[in-house]
Amino acid sequence: MTDRDTLDQTTTPAAKDPEDWTTGDEPITGPQRSYLETLAQQAGQELPDLDGLTKAEASKRIDELQAATGRGQ
Repeated sequence: MTDRDTLDQTTTPAAKDPEDWTTGDEPITGPQRSYLETLAQQAGQELPDLDGLTKAEASKRIDELQAATGRGQ
């Protein structure tokens, strides 16, 4: 049994690279689109047309915008 108080709370499980996602080549989801628009607005950035974006590409763009805004840390 693990004592939860001794676990390092800053570590997270390894995330799979979006390029390796089975569904990564599917179109961007509604929630991804909405979150990208919110992040871009907060970062003061214009988004390109999102219609051709895949789930994997959207995830990478979300990561970039989270870094720019300080969110998602």
